[in-house]
Amino acid sequence: MSHASIGAGSNERLEFVGDRVLGLVIAERLYAEFPDVDEGGLAVRLNALVRRETCARVAEAAGLAPYLIMAAAESGSGGRQKSAILAGACEAVIAALYLDGGLETAKAFVLRYWNEVFANLQPELRDAKTALQEWAQSGALPAKAQPVYAVTQRCGPDHAPVFTVEVRLPGHDAETGEGPSKREAEQEAARRMLSRLGVWKR
Repeated sequence: MSHASIGAGSNERLEFVGDRVLGLVIAERLYAEFPDVDEGGLAVRLNALVRRETCARVAEAAGLAPYLIMAAAESGSGGRQKSAILAGACEAVIAALYLDGGLETAKAFVLRYWNEVFANLQPELRDAKTALQEWAQSGALPAKAQPVYAVTQRCGPDHAPVFTVEVRLPGHDAETGEGPSKREAEQEAARRMLSRLGVWKR
């Protein structure tokens, strides 16, 4: 694996391919593992799972750092511990596995090394409405009780409306949220309710 510091023959083209393969594999698993999460919630999880810091941790776990080929100056300045370089190496390996062995080979690597990352996804990565729904179904509320959302106000011109939405839970005071769409107002109301319940820290 060659870092850009050596010039020609670096990993950069492989990183481009690896990034796309990683995104596909992670998206497929998210789609299967979270059937009730909407597009927004899946996108938040995807971003957390493919970001530089995550790829760098996987590179460390896979022991890739010693195999990086880089200029002496880069290596001497701690290049093998830099998250950007480690992340690039991880993406390059995924691409090499894909190009040499096909998607299933690359997928096996990703699922092996991302398994722990999936297991440790934090509640804060979920979209607020989904998190509130999951909290309600966890036994925190009476059986079959659900959050109920209602638009209480709409103001502003048609091209820039402002919606106010109220969310209610049995046994709890209502919470409100505002936003330029009904969906965003619902999300803000859910975030505020979760914050008040102590489930999320804002």
